[in-house]
Amino acid sequence: MAERRALVTGITGQDGSYLAEFLLEKGYEVFGLVRRSSTVNFERIRHIQDDIRLLSGDLLDQNSLMFAIQEAQPQEVYNLGAQSFVPASWEQPLLTGEITALGVARLLEAIRSTDKTIRFYQASTSELFGKVQESPQSETTPFYPRSPYGVSKVYGHWITINYRESYDLFATNGILFNHESPRRGLEFVTRKITNGVARIKQGRAKELALGNLDARRDWGFAGDFVRAMWLMLQQEGPDDFVIATGVDRTIREFCQVAFSCVDLDWEQYVTVDERFLRPAEVEILRGDPSKAKRVLGWEPEVSFEEMVRLMVERDLELVSRDD
Repeated sequence: MAERRALVTGITGQDGSYLAEFLLEKGYEVFGLVRRSSTVNFERIRHIQDDIRLLSGDLLDQNSLMFAIQEAQPQEVYNLGAQSFVPASWEQPLLTGEITALGVARLLEAIRSTDKTIRFYQASTSELFGKVQESPQSETTPFYPRSPYGVSKVYGHWITINYRESYDLFATNGILFNHESPRRGLEFVTRKITNGVARIKQGRAKELALGNLDARRDWGFAGDFVRAMWLMLQQEGPDDFVIATGVDRTIREFCQVAFSCVDLDWEQYVTVDERFLRPAEVEILRGDPSKAKRVLGWEPEVSFEEMVRLMVERDLELVSRDD
């Protein structure tokens, strides 16, 4: 059997790096789409950079996507590229829409016009549910996004379904709930917490300012979630799946576990700063992963506590390097 090939957008991000590792272990030839920029950060894929092929392309540019597909000739395309930092989507709503919404349509159109046998994975998100209409949220829960990012992801989700039904493409949505790891960007609250814990423990900081401590999220480990992406594209037909742990916790609980990793009491260090409150808050997200378990045979393997511990340990290591 010829070696399978996969093209991954967003390969330099958290999920892209874990997915690339996973696919390499499965024997794939892995291609990654990267934008031409003087500030591209390859840190997350540095250890596998010699094993993957990076192609120049941009979700804003239709031709570059077609060229990348023609060059890679993949059997599978994973679209993980997006403007994915929710607070920034209020500051840059138009750019967020161009990349996170219309970027999906450009990629699907490139697949449709180049090779309709390609299997396509779209990274949907629990932010689709926003102001939740029921809890837990499943594949049939109505969407009510509460940010320009969430709204853009709703478009991406539905255009994927539309191309699937209009052109008989194998196009699948993975509605992934929050998933974290030591590779999470520092702008995200979970990594902000674990980095803050490390800095406080090593005497670099005295407090950690956060926003809404009562917001509840269903947090899992990114390494587990990329396995679900792959499983979706191995099915007989395309479908949409919620990927989650089924358990929600507050930001407050995340702080408690993170600070306990270094034997500190979080309440002595965490403060609330109104600057970090969202214009429209998403209070609670908790997924129902029963369909993924039943159809894909997928279940998370890394516990919440273990995930937080891994993040804190990595940040302790990184902060100590700054000496």
